[in-house]
Amino acid sequence: MPLFNGSPKSINGEDVLSVEEEKAVGAEQVPSELVVLPLYSTVIFPKTVVPVILDNPEAIRAIKHAQKARFVATFMVKEKERKRLAGERQSQTDGSKESKRSRVGRKKLYPADLYSLGTACLILKTMPVSKGAMVVALQGISKIKALEWEFKKDHLTVRAQPIEEAVPFNGETEPLCKSLINTAQKVIAKAPFLPREMAALLEELVEEPLRLLYTVTTFIRLKPTDQQRLLKIADGKKKFRYLIELLSRELELIALGGKIETNVKKEFNKMQREVFLRQRLKAIKKELGDDDDPMAGEVNELKEQMKKAKLPTEAKKATAKEIKRLEMMHPMSGEYQIIRTYLDWILELPWKKLTKDNLNLKRAQKILDEDHYGLKEIKERLIEHLAVRKLRQDMKSPILCFVGPPGVGKTSLGKSIARALRREFVRISLGGMRDEAEIRGHRRTYIGALPGRIIQAIRRADSRNPVFMLDEIDKVGADFRGDPSAALLEVLDPEQNSTFRDHYLDLDFDLSQVMFIATANVLDTLRPALHDRMEIIEIAGYSDEEKLHIAKKFLLPRQVREHGLTKQQIKFDDAVLKLIISQYTKEAGVRNLEREIAKVIRKVAKKVAQGKQGGVSDGVGEKITTKRIAGFLGPQKVFPEVKRRVSTAGVATGLGVTSVGGDIIFVEATQMPGDKKFTLTGNLGDVMKESANAALSLVRSRAEELGVSKDFYRKSDLHLHVPAGAVPKDGPSAGVTMLTALASLLSNRKARNDLAMTGEITLSGLVIPVGGIKQKVLAARRGGIKTVILPKGNKGELEEIDEQLKEGMEFIFVETVDEVLAAALLPANK
Repeated sequence: MPLFNGSPKSINGEDVLSVEEEKAVGAEQVPSELVVLPLYSTVIFPKTVVPVILDNPEAIRAIKHAQKARFVATFMVKEKERKRLAGERQSQTDGSKESKRSRVGRKKLYPADLYSLGTACLILKTMPVSKGAMVVALQGISKIKALEWEFKKDHLTVRAQPIEEAVPFNGETEPLCKSLINTAQKVIAKAPFLPREMAALLEELVEEPLRLLYTVTTFIRLKPTDQQRLLKIADGKKKFRYLIELLSRELELIALGGKIETNVKKEFNKMQREVFLRQRLKAIKKELGDDDDPMAGEVNELKEQMKKAKLPTEAKKATAKEIKRLEMMHPMSGEYQIIRTYLDWILELPWKKLTKDNLNLKRAQKILDEDHYGLKEIKERLIEHLAVRKLRQDMKSPILCFVGPPGVGKTSLGKSIARALRREFVRISLGGMRDEAEIRGHRRTYIGALPGRIIQAIRRADSRNPVFMLDEIDKVGADFRGDPSAALLEVLDPEQNSTFRDHYLDLDFDLSQVMFIATANVLDTLRPALHDRMEIIEIAGYSDEEKLHIAKKFLLPRQVREHGLTKQQIKFDDAVLKLIISQYTKEAGVRNLEREIAKVIRKVAKKVAQGKQGGVSDGVGEKITTKRIAGFLGPQKVFPEVKRRVSTAGVATGLGVTSVGGDIIFVEATQMPGDKKFTLTGNLGDVMKESANAALSLVRSRAEELGVSKDFYRKSDLHLHVPAGAVPKDGPSAGVTMLTALASLLSNRKARNDLAMTGEITLSGLVIPVGGIKQKVLAARRGGIKTVILPKGNKGELEEIDEQLKEGMEFIFVETVDEVLAAALLPANK
């Protein structure tokens, strides 16, 4: 709403136009073309002054454009558009300053969103009030009608026609003026939000009917639609009658509001009196030995629960204190339900309740093998934990973080671990979480406060030592409400989580026996302190051989069962599954593989349901062969592209790690006449750009050895591109690939098309170790790469990879870029 309504003589010490001066600035002074300022909650009328807050760039730009001519056109936004915006504002905090301002310029509005009648206003003063906000004082000059709208570069303009309005002071209008003043003064007297000095101001305007009418309309809080209707009415007498009718209705509403307030006050006083009398009655009954309080049963039940709950000392004291407060309250009191809910949370938490671990190592190994194929490192880590737990019962639970691409079984692993330990399993998803209170809870001072999701999950588990999965920990966000990852620092610290304090409970809760397992696709987005608190276990993904075993043992039986078929009704052989893996999926996990298998089974299920085929009508199962697979899944989706892509000089094959696992990347270089420009494209990060510059410097320093002219760059431009430009790329491991692509281009020697590489380069020509070796080796194997160049410093990591994954592959370990170029580039005549 406006900061001040009516017709003041000054604003912030600045004089506004007097009546004589205003006449000098008449409708004829208004330009025919005006900048448009849309209004959402008020109409500015002629002969009134209204300061308005502008709090967005579009409205501020409009005023700045309008200042040149000193005039602006204000138009009310139509009701339908206002309601739409009101719905969007429901998510804003109630009572914020924003909700009390004039709604100006919320989005790009179209002429159809605005009423055609508005007001031409003179800009009296503008004043910034904060960053991105300003106050503008507008004085209405004349009513206008929009004739033609036009969008400029960043604002809307209108060609408008002034509409003359005249209401003379005579014998017919004088009674209307006095009636209006009388009614308005009654509203001022009864409405606490209206300044009392306005009543005296109205007496001075009795001989200026139109100014009086618009002044009253401005300072009384009328609905926007009523204001616009009043502006639209052309006849002066009808305007007066309509406004008097609106004020009379306002008087009735004020009177009704006062009556309601009085009744509420009486009811509140009655409630207070009843509570006081009940306490007195309780004391009298106690003295008489007749303590038969109707609430005693509920309170006694809470006391019994407190005894059985085996609460820690601090929690027991807090519970006893709250029960004592509850005894003194009336059940109808709002505070009563708040305390009761708080007590329920305390009494239902498993403060001392633990599930006994099953420490049978053979059983645990069997369960893990039943549920998951491979993943030796994770299984071995769990068996080690059980072995140590068997020797020392009071050992704290580990805090693990499974990192790997989607679809490798990180979440399902948590369930298997819980089953192996015979612990309860709970899971919360942290993806998209931005509010710290989601972890720590809200303080009880807030209406509807609850504990955070950690305590809620512990209550669901009904155990103090569940397997607790924190899914998608790498996708936690942060905003003005706090940073959830900062709150997780305490939860995931074995030295602190024994005294975890939720804001709602405000009591220490021991989380040290909880086995926390976090999952993530990448580690780059984790805070270093959070990363440091967890034991990282990487799940690189699966080879084609592992996927075949998983499909046969887990995916195929599950999909057959879920589609209502039996294993006799559909038959897959290994060759079909291998074909689906190699020609219809390209992933580190098995999620898409399961979808493709399900697609085949659905088509068979359809035939079975129709009684056409597949073991229902003729008793013969549906056999899926490699020749028929295209009929079920369509044409081949994945094609080997390394040989095709690396067929010319200037292209090299690299290996990288993304959020979906290891992948093959191609680096392409080209040369053209120019003036020493070096262009980098492909959505590259800063680190990758630095690697490209280092690669160019190394090529220039070895120009003679490569058979390249030393001044090749003087009259040339170079362009280095990494395809898949929609995917962000960063990291130093593509350094050797960029170097090879540039050397291949400038020496006109092709790179080997059966070889891929990874490694970071230095300006001294060294190749230093990088991460994600297993993921990169898997990606090379999936892409049909037979030879891989790796930094010598990564030799130890390669030895830890299963021999099955390395079978049929050659690994070249290098220490310098000269060794890379010698191995990667073919002779010039090939």
